[in-house]
Amino acid sequence: MTAYDTLRIELTASPKTWLITGVAGFIGSHLLETLLKLGQRVVGLDNFSTGFKNNLNEVESLVTSEQWAQFNFMYGDIRNLLDCRKAFEISPEGVDYVLHQAALGSVPRSLADPATTNDTNVSGFVNILTAAKDHKVKRFVFASSSSVYGDLPDLPKVENKIGTPLSPYALTKSINEQYAKIFQYSYGLSFTGLRYFNVFGPRQNASGEYAAVIPKWIAKMMQGAAPCVNGDGTTSRDFCYIENAVQANLLAAMSSEIKAENQIYNVACGDRTTLIEIHKQLSAEMSKHIPELAGSKFAYLIERPGDVRHSLASIDLAKNLLGYQPTHFVNAGIKKTIDWYVAQSTKI
Repeated sequence: MTAYDTLRIELTASPKTWLITGVAGFIGSHLLETLLKLGQRVVGLDNFSTGFKNNLNEVESLVTSEQWAQFNFMYGDIRNLLDCRKAFEISPEGVDYVLHQAALGSVPRSLADPATTNDTNVSGFVNILTAAKDHKVKRFVFASSSSVYGDLPDLPKVENKIGTPLSPYALTKSINEQYAKIFQYSYGLSFTGLRYFNVFGPRQNASGEYAAVIPKWIAKMMQGAAPCVNGDGTTSRDFCYIENAVQANLLAAMSSEIKAENQIYNVACGDRTTLIEIHKQLSAEMSKHIPELAGSKFAYLIERPGDVRHSLASIDLAKNLLGYQPTHFVNAGIKKTIDWYVAQSTKI
């Protein structure tokens, strides 16, 4: 039995109260679904800037009415300190753990609008940290990013060695990590930072210029269009299926090991895949649903500024201190992701 299996049993027997920021987003809604299925109480905060009501509707359809009744949603913005404070006051039991996912993602978005990215990712982060400190939560878990490794060429990426950020987005995530450490040092707020490496899966937004590569390519292929790749396609990433990210969040929040808290962890699979290989896997899996997509091609574009060429995580620290064990690698994750997008297309 893994550490995550044991934790799920413990949670089922002992409900806690969780605050999820960005609850209507891709990762936030999966955290919500998992926690509700485990019998937990959840407060969710979102302003729908990048999240969607449909994500919450889907979670409601996947849990029981009794489980859904344990969810309290609040429309609010982390850039407003008053909204952050109110979110902690919704549940009469108070909030035990924070899973902070709200942010403006995307390197290109941050290059186009650094001020709004900073306002959300830095000022908003300080607001939710402040409210968490004032309400004496047991642990503050937050989403960082592999982008903090910046221009560091070393592979695999190890938590204690980072480079210079290459975009405003990367800088905001690096600042988040520093703020969490300062709040722990100054106020005793227990934290865990999770550096996500290219998380993908069902419910990830496939539309818009800032969509991630896997959902964007799936949508393009389903429309009969050729996906576009920035560069020559040999750029590589450590793609991480959503269920691995959910596991990391829960283990990080609930770990009782002293050495495990107040740490930053990579959340990935410890394996890298080129964009060419991702396209081949998508084509092969998509062709099972749409045969004419077998052997589909893609169009080449220039490389984007701010992008890191290669990314690969060491996950030894998370394995050793949290008991983290990825359950879904790229092939299995792509299959589950495509199954979801195809199922959604049949509902339209």
